[in-house]
Amino acid sequence: MKIGIVDLDTSHPTNWIPIERELGHEIVGLFDGGDIHPAGYAERFAAERGIGKLFSSIGEMVDQVDCAIIHSCNWDTHVEKARPFIDAGKAVLIDKPIAGNLKDLHQLRDWAKKGHRITGGSSLRFCVETRQWLATPLEERGTPHFALCGCAVDEFNYGIHAYSMLTGVLGAGATSVRHLGPGTQRRIEIRYADGRNGTVVVGPTAAWLPFYATVTTEKSVAQYTADSGKLYRALLEAALPFLSGQTAEPPIKPDDWIEPELCALAASVSWSEGDREVRLSELTQSKVPGYDGQAFATSYRKMRYSNPTS
Repeated sequence: MKIGIVDLDTSHPTNWIPIERELGHEIVGLFDGGDIHPAGYAERFAAERGIGKLFSSIGEMVDQVDCAIIHSCNWDTHVEKARPFIDAGKAVLIDKPIAGNLKDLHQLRDWAKKGHRITGGSSLRFCVETRQWLATPLEERGTPHFALCGCAVDEFNYGIHAYSMLTGVLGAGATSVRHLGPGTQRRIEIRYADGRNGTVVVGPTAAWLPFYATVTTEKSVAQYTADSGKLYRALLEAALPFLSGQTAEPPIKPDDWIEPELCALAASVSWSEGDREVRLSELTQSKVPGYDGQAFATSYRKMRYSNPTS
């Protein structure tokens, strides 16, 4: 495909572009909205990586690419940045978190249900270690009935990795979420209709923690941490064949795609309402304020640059 990069906010474009090229795709150009980096950053980024075109707008990019990869760390802008590509019949990959409120999540899901080639999310959904464990014969490993997945840093931008890792292990189909009370980090129980459950641990810690999982079955216990060096390739190898039309089926079904973010939204309701159990079916736009993408982008810029106006 001819790929266009939308926004350079995080380290992901730097790490993804070599893999995208190795997988046979061309990076034809980029657009950066300037939410995070100072003037001149995009020009230097393009020059250092041999990217020939710096677009002045998303609209200018649309007709010149087959697929857009959106890396904006203000997730509240993902839908509107994806819309021109969707309207033009182009493919879209959205970096994590795909959205932070119900309206946007439902829009993305609806586009996918209508057959648009759109996917993305956390690379932990495709964790190599999880896939290797799932590839073990069922008669040897057993059926998972409980999983614990966790990470550090924050509750949503980074925390979504833990929710996604859990979904990668147990599959989609969660019915309710409950915050388990105060602790060093947030501990969230996620229940399934068939009796299985999992726990996600997210939020800041005194030191960085790896992505980790413990999986219990009727026959075994598996414990592993994710190799961060393999995560991006795992996501891109799962998503790009679908986005390019090489495969007809998406790597994740539309309803399943948004489930990690829905669980995170339900968790925020639970801890704000006395740690009650919150069913995913009761979530409504008026009831769930969501996670503020603009506020996160502002804090992220301040973290990256000591002078936020630079």
